[in-house]
Amino acid sequence: MYEVELKFPLPDGADRDAVLKALAERGAEFGESVTQTDVYFNHPVRDFAETDEALRVRTVTGSDGVPHGRMTYKGPKVDADTKTRVEFEPQLAAGPDDVHALAEALRRLGFREVFTVSKSRRTARLTVSGSDGRHEYEVTQDSIQGLGEYLEIETAADDDALDAARKAVLAFAAEIGLKKSERRSYLEMMLERSETAGAGGRGT
Repeated sequence: MYEVELKFPLPDGADRDAVLKALAERGAEFGESVTQTDVYFNHPVRDFAETDEALRVRTVTGSDGVPHGRMTYKGPKVDADTKTRVEFEPQLAAGPDDVHALAEALRRLGFREVFTVSKSRRTARLTVSGSDGRHEYEVTQDSIQGLGEYLEIETAADDDALDAARKAVLAFAAEIGLKKSERRSYLEMMLERSETAGAGGRGT
């Protein structure tokens, strides 16, 4: 399966309100805010910054205060318009021990920590009907420490449905008033910001 995704800086003022209103009119209801802490790792024998891959261990903590873990691998982007890429995301059991154990196992295998990205996230799921059928979207509103607010639109597709899914995501984003998508990951933006501030190299 492919993750078909677009990400946009959330505009300010009236434009921001218009985007959120357009989503609400299409049935989007955002859930509670959760905290996500993503620790990114680099491969011991190849540079993910060069291969456009990503490996992270994520800890998600909701209002109950219980952290849940998951590991995510993302392959290289496959087109120039969206952030479509192969994704594998096995979930871990609740509690911090499994997250720490996985991270420690990766370190002992030679993987190196690159950066930690922290954010709060609200998620909405909606179904949108178009000329090519119905599409299920996950929309997230993110507030990233050091970067600001972003909106992500994501759907999943197999090889047969991939082109239709990419076109549908692009059309949906334009329909709700989003322009100039951001193809860099939060990690890439944070690393570039760190370099600009003179805080060191990419670490990969």
